[in-house]
Amino acid sequence: MWLNSLKIAIIEKNPEALEQLLKEMPSFTNLEDMKSAQALLKEANKFMLELKSATSASMSQMKKNIDFLNATSMPPSNKLDIKS
Repeated sequence: MWLNSLKIAIIEKNPEALEQLLKEMPSFTNLEDMKSAQALLKEANKFMLELKSATSASMSQMKKNIDFLNATSMPPSNKLDIKS
C-alpha cells in the first residue's frame, strides 16, 4: 500500500504527498519491497532536486525583475511640490 502511494505521488509530482509518505515510512520485511522502495526513493529524490532547481531559477528571475523595476522607477519625491 505504501509503495503504491509513493508511486502515485512520484507520478503526480506531488511534494506534499511525498513529504507525508516519508514521515510514515514503514519497516520493510522482505528484500523485494526494500529494493522497490529504494528505487522509488531515488526517483523521488531526483524529482525534488529538479523542483529545487526550478524554484531557485524562478526566484533568481524574480529578483532580476524586481531589480529591473526598481532601477527604472522614478525615485519618490520627499518634498511638497506646490509650483505645478
